[in-house]
Amino acid sequence: MATPRLYEGRVLPTLNQDGTRRQIRPRLYTGRFLTGRRIVAYALIALFALMPLIKMNGKPLMLLDVVERQFTLFGRTFLPTDGVLLMLVLLGLFIGIIALTALVGRAWCGWGCPQTVYMEFLFRPIERLFEGDERAQMALDKKGGGARRIAKNVVFLLLSVVVGNIFLAYFVGADRLFTWMGQSPTEHPQGFAVMAVTAGLVFFDFAYFREQMCTVACPYARLQAALLDKDSLIIGYDVKRGEPRSFGKGKAGSGDCIDCGACVKACPTGIDIREGLQLECIACAQCVDACDSIMTKIKKPKGLIRYASQKSLLGQTNRIFRPRVIIYGVLLVGITAALIFVGGLRKNAQVTVLRGVGAPYVVTSEGVQSQLRVKIENHQSSEATYELSIKFGSSGQEKVASELGGRVILPENPVTIEGLGRRTVGGFVIMPPGVFDRGQLPIKVTVSDGQGDTQTIHYQLIGPSP
Repeated sequence: MATPRLYEGRVLPTLNQDGTRRQIRPRLYTGRFLTGRRIVAYALIALFALMPLIKMNGKPLMLLDVVERQFTLFGRTFLPTDGVLLMLVLLGLFIGIIALTALVGRAWCGWGCPQTVYMEFLFRPIERLFEGDERAQMALDKKGGGARRIAKNVVFLLLSVVVGNIFLAYFVGADRLFTWMGQSPTEHPQGFAVMAVTAGLVFFDFAYFREQMCTVACPYARLQAALLDKDSLIIGYDVKRGEPRSFGKGKAGSGDCIDCGACVKACPTGIDIREGLQLECIACAQCVDACDSIMTKIKKPKGLIRYASQKSLLGQTNRIFRPRVIIYGVLLVGITAALIFVGGLRKNAQVTVLRGVGAPYVVTSEGVQSQLRVKIENHQSSEATYELSIKFGSSGQEKVASELGGRVILPENPVTIEGLGRRTVGGFVIMPPGVFDRGQLPIKVTVSDGQGDTQTIHYQLIGPSP
């Protein structure tokens, strides 16, 4: 078998020089940042698992019912007609992530991203439980695995199924999910397929793909050049203090870095932070804890590797409030104000007046007959009853149909609609031809729920021209 050709130069941290996969087995160093991240991670995992179960106003904290086109957030349900609100929320999240990155770099990646949270605080601890520390794992890599690795993967698969079911609960609700779990998958094949695909992807990610999700697949890292500046908080190595390096303690003229490699061994993406800011760095601070532990052992000050801006590492003054941060803040304030304004305009019902099917009007012996359809969407969670009324004429001169010699036929009035339901109510208007001005007659359709919420829709009936 031919020996793979070796290429000179730097390659990806997850690749060997011959292009083969390099398995990253980070060493665990305890420290203040690991403790803090562990608290945050388990809180986020608990939140992810409990949100479909916790209810507010009788509804889950979050439910994304795609089939029914209903989205529930913190006990309030939003419908497709709330598209402007959804757009503003998504825009706010987008600007918020950009602003957060400008201020604290990739802290989201190291502290809050599901990839990091589940890998480092759920799957990786289980891996260490079955396979031992990084040295034992590397030994298993050379052997090609073994019974312990098979057992670990079985547990990984079971965990992936649990995660897949929790993920499905966000779309079908916990109550329906528990019902499905007691039934055959053939009774709900679509839901089972979503769960199975999600579980498969989770298993593939955390059992095999791992850090490549951050270094290869995720586009966020590649936006660093545009989102970060010299004042942004990053994980950095203090070159002035650390250089020149020397292996061992206390050599004259050397810096504080003893070139022990602890920072590289601890990195979950396999980089050497001493080479400077790199797109593979997820700002998890595992190298900080590793370096601090070494500094403590050799009785040197902590912070050789630390959270800092590129300016502060060079001894320059760091600025928090700078043009881009101020612009992001103004945009977020504007989006928040728009959300409050649009949310205040949201009614308990959405009313739409539609023309009848077929010809716009029919001339009969009674007069000009027009068909109307009034579509009502109940935005409330509870059942509501709506009463319709129609007046005719220009604004300020409206009259009821009888005053103009006509009549209105509404077979369903009032109409009762279930919570978050929708109904289309049909009706007929019969008016004498003489009331139409150039073939048009303005009308005003009023819909009231009897609880103070009244909506008025202006509409034009079409009739014969004189």
